[in-house]
Amino acid sequence: MNSSDQPLLSLRTALILLLGVLTGTGAGLLTVAAGGVLAAGFLAGGAAFAGAVIFFHTIIG
Repeated sequence: MNSSDQPLLSLRTALILLLGVLTGTGAGLLTVAAGGVLAAGFLAGGAAFAGAVIFFHTIIG
């Protein structure tokens, strides 16, 4: 067991991943709501998540 009091993720990492999840969820829901099939929603959400994580990693310093 490790007894250090350091968090598992830094605040910056948690924020970037949270914003990525929110972006991916929004893109997936909008894709399905626009008439796309569920698989297309998952693909759009995954692509939006990846792009958002890269984007927020770049701008949040």
